[in-house]
Amino acid sequence: MKATGTKKELATKDREALLAELKARFEKNIKRHVGLPWDKVLARLEANAEKLWSLHEMEKTGGEPDVVGHDAKSGEVIFFDCSPESPKGRAGVCYDREGLESRKEHKPNNNAVDMAAAMGVELLTEEQYRTLQELGEFDMKTSSWVSTPVEMRKLGGALFGDRRFGRVFFYHNGAQSYYSARGFRTWLKV
Repeated sequence: MKATGTKKELATKDREALLAELKARFEKNIKRHVGLPWDKVLARLEANAEKLWSLHEMEKTGGEPDVVGHDAKSGEVIFFDCSPESPKGRAGVCYDREGLESRKEHKPNNNAVDMAAAMGVELLTEEQYRTLQELGEFDMKTSSWVSTPVEMRKLGGALFGDRRFGRVFFYHNGAQSYYSARGFRTWLKV
C-alpha cells in the first residue's frame, strides 16, 4: 500500500487479492444483495481507488466487508462490516478521543471514532446495525460501538449493540469504557 500525497492507493497485488476476497464473499452471500451483479460492484470499485483502500482497511482489521445495499439511481453500493463477531483488529478501544483522554490510567491504544476516520469509513448507526442484524446473526459473543447521538455523547455516554437470546440490544456505557470483546462496525458507500 502506498500514499501518494493525500491519495491512498493499494499496490497491485494487494488490490487484486482484495478484489478476489470481496468477489468470493459477494458470491457466497448473495442474499445480502439480491439482484445486484458483481460486475456493477467491480466497476464502482475500479473507479474509486480511495474507497478500495478503505475497504482494504476494513478487511485487514477483520471486518469482512460485503455489499448490503445499492442505490439504483446513483449506482452507489453500500458495504458493511459483516464479520460474525466485532472485528478483532478494532477491539479494546473506547468510543472517541474525548473518552480516551478522560481516562486517568489503563488507557487503550485508540478509539473507535478516530480509527474509523483514519480508515475513511463511518461507524454504523443504530438503524444500520439493525439492518445488518436482519441479514444474519452478528455479535453473538461480542459487542460493537455504534454512532452515538450528540445529545447522549454530551452527557458522557456512548452506545453499543449486540445480539443475545435471538434479539438485538443496544446499551450505553461511558465513552471512556473499553473491553476486549467490544470493537466497532463500519460502513462505506462506493
